Amino acid sequence: MNIKSLTILSVISVGLFSNTASGAGFHLREQSAAAQGNAYAGSSSAAENNTFAYYNPASLTRMKGLQISAGGTYIAPRASAKNIRYADGRRDADVENVVHAAISPNITVSYQVNDKLFLALAGNSPFGMITKYDREWAGSDHGVTSDVKTATFTPMAAYKLNDKLSLGAGLQVQYVWAHLTNSNRRYGVAGISSDGDALDLGYQLGAMYEFTDNTRVGIGYRSEVKHKIKGEMKADDNMVPGMQGVFLNNLMNQDISVRLNTPAMLSMGVYHDVNEKWAVMAEYQRVFWSSLQNLTFVGKELNRPDAPYITRIKENWRDTNFYAVGTSYKLDEQWKVRFGLAYDQSAVRFAHRTPRIPDTDRIWFSAGLGYDYNEHLSFDVGATYIKAHSAHLETAVTGNEGVHATADYDNSIKVFAFGMTYKF
Repeated sequence: MNIKSLTILSVISVGLFSNTASGAGFHLREQSAAAQGNAYAGSSSAAENNTFAYYNPASLTRMKGLQISAGGTYIAPRASAKNIRYADGRRDADVENVVHAAISPNITVSYQVNDKLFLALAGNSPFGMITKYDREWAGSDHGVTSDVKTATFTPMAAYKLNDKLSLGAGLQVQYVWAHLTNSNRRYGVAGISSDGDALDLGYQLGAMYEFTDNTRVGIGYRSEVKHKIKGEMKADDNMVPGMQGVFLNNLMNQDISVRLNTPAMLSMGVYHDVNEKWAVMAEYQRVFWSSLQNLTFVGKELNRPDAPYITRIKENWRDTNFYAVGTSYKLDEQWKVRFGLAYDQSAVRFAHRTPRIPDTDRIWFSAGLGYDYNEHLSFDVGATYIKAHSAHLETAVTGNEGVHATADYDNSIKVFAFGMTYKF
């Protein structure tokens, strides 16, 4: 009996990725309502409020006194799988609402210690997704439910070396939780669920250089966080009878672990005030998804040197590029409008696309509005429409075992953000 063929679908169930997130892969770029209005152009250099420290901690040196920012982003995807077919050509029903809406919260507290030193603590959810197919759909062996949530807390410090140059650093404390399900109809298993979580550390670095009061550039780096997710796998009881069923029951009901690295990110941006009314900005971000080359599944039970109970799935994700340009216009002393356009590259190639990862390139169209109620209180809103390219899926191409299927995906995302900043 080929143990790899029995366990490979369970390994897929811990592939914690889908098209739910608005960024490529499962990245949630939305951590600032003000930055969203410009499609995150200038997010590492604009430093409009302390939420920009997520992209570059050195931007904190422009935050005076004690400031608190809080907000949230409502991510409303629309994804449908159509033209679904089994390998023998039989047609299955279309699946609507594959991706479910979610809210990504954020909060940042910053404090100016003196003219040189600035401190902050930020909390956000930089990765996550929720996808759900019908339990009996043709590709259920390759994924039914995917629910992944993260929470990251980052204490940061920034130091102003001189009037031009500022440096910043932070420590990422990241928690990840996942619940995933699939089937294995080959062995009569209608449902396999996997649950697990992990808490691990990473770091953040940044620098900002101000050529003049009107022009500045910034660079920010967030390291990868290496997670070892531990949890358990459970399977339905409707398996094949006899000794083979007993073996499968032990195999599919046990403690599990999987290594997952959330990727490193490098951001570089420029911001320029053209005059008292107009400002322009641009951003380039590199997300190092190539750190996700394999998913290795380990079952705690039955793990013997003489049997391949550790299975490795090749993902072969690639590093992605994000490009954004934006502009803002001050209507008066209180109101500001923002606009932005961005292009976001997919981390997944056709040969490695799965139902959990129907990822494609996408274009962002953003607009936003800022309002300074008084010298202490300000509000920001942002709205984005993201159009993803059409995606075709062939599970046989991925090399993952199970009942093969093909499908066509039509995806788009609407994103709405709100933020509030209070300066003491």
